[in-house]
Amino acid sequence: MRKRSWGFVVGGLLVALLLAGVVSNLASSHPDGLDSSLREGCTVDAEGEISGGSCPAQRETEHEVGGPLADYGVAGVDNDLLSTGLSGVVGVLLTFALAGGVFWLVRRRGPEAGDSADQGSTPPGDTADRRGTPAGTAS
Repeated sequence: MRKRSWGFVVGGLLVALLLAGVVSNLASSHPDGLDSSLREGCTVDAEGEISGGSCPAQRETEHEVGGPLADYGVAGVDNDLLSTGLSGVVGVLLTFALAGGVFWLVRRRGPEAGDSADQGSTPPGDTADRRGTPAGTAS
């Protein structure tokens, strides 16, 4: 990868880490569209808890499969701001590592070491060199 490409990748990673670690704490705590539609038809009290009515959100249960990053936080970290920021940073790093690994596996590779003898030869059917003059003619 060229030096310029590395700078772009590192710059993008730093911006993503900043957004995930800092700006994610500024996200709205109000329910998004899915949560709002699940609470439609229910009565909600001042703390946001369902106190009556009938809606799909009443059948909500705790996460069956927890995990260290469940609910946009890191398990075991009591500070909500730190927990959310760490969760975002870990998510970005895991995604970057996974995507980097996939791109590394499917990257276009150059000729193998044993193919070096063919590097100087002209491919079959190619009668012109790089300047556009026919092969074998004086320029």
